[in-house]
Amino acid sequence: AIAAYEKVTVLTPPAEAVRAQRLLGPGIEILPLAMDDCWLRDSGPTFVIDGKGGRAGIAWRFNAWGEKFHPYDQDASLALRFLRARRERSFAAGLVLGGGAIGSDGNGTLLTTESCALNSNRNAGMDHGRFEQAMARHLGARRVIWLQGGLQADADTDGHVDTVACFARPGLVLVQMCERGHRDHAVLSENVRRLRAASDAEGRRLEVVEIAAPADRIADGRRLPLSYINFAFAGSPGRRGAIVLPVFDDPADTQAIAVLASVFPERDILPVPALDIFTGGGGIHCITQPVPAASPA
Repeated sequence: AIAAYEKVTVLTPPAEAVRAQRLLGPGIEILPLAMDDCWLRDSGPTFVIDGKGGRAGIAWRFNAWGEKFHPYDQDASLALRFLRARRERSFAAGLVLGGGAIGSDGNGTLLTTESCALNSNRNAGMDHGRFEQAMARHLGARRVIWLQGGLQADADTDGHVDTVACFARPGLVLVQMCERGHRDHAVLSENVRRLRAASDAEGRRLEVVEIAAPADRIADGRRLPLSYINFAFAGSPGRRGAIVLPVFDDPADTQAIAVLASVFPERDILPVPALDIFTGGGGIHCITQPVPAASPA
């Protein structure tokens, strides 16, 4: 779905490279790199641009979401190995961070959750001020908007923001909401309250658009962290883009598609069945990592 809108490179274990190319066809680049898991949003680099044609990748420290999964040595080195293989400029950050823990408007404002960013299993002694300083230093962030937490079913990540809220564009945030009485209602309601009270780095009050959550699903004895927020942007400069949207054979799919179509009239909405991906613990956003065009401002 993404390859119809922009160039796609798929990372694959070296032993699977030939099979992957055969399955995906000649239009998709295969990059053989050893890895432990598929969640490149967290193990891969976060890219930054300088507005002057320069691009670099930030290689965060990766500790398997608070030392939850072992081994993870291949994933811990994956970001730097990827950047070296692509001959990209790189910066090694001393901060433990997964890319799914932050969301950016591309204009100096970040979203994150206290349940994850301040968790002692990432960076001992981290507080709001130290985290904000690190985001300013590495990403040029001028404001961090703190949400309370993520989905209870997303316990593996301690509540990444990319299952509950994201910027559609500067000034507009999409947020997942559920019915009163649902286990996530208190946290998601608090997230919405904070967003409606917040201003971005430009001093603008945020417009908040709610998307109703799908019904709970259980797989392999665990509740899945299903989220319509966990979509991926697709597109290249000068071309019509798309939203690659996870759907779950749920009545709420139709409403989510309609909401996103109204928010993104300039993009195609591409629903992709995603229950298999979420059974693994994450979604479409989690398995993708965008590489921005390094074009001048």
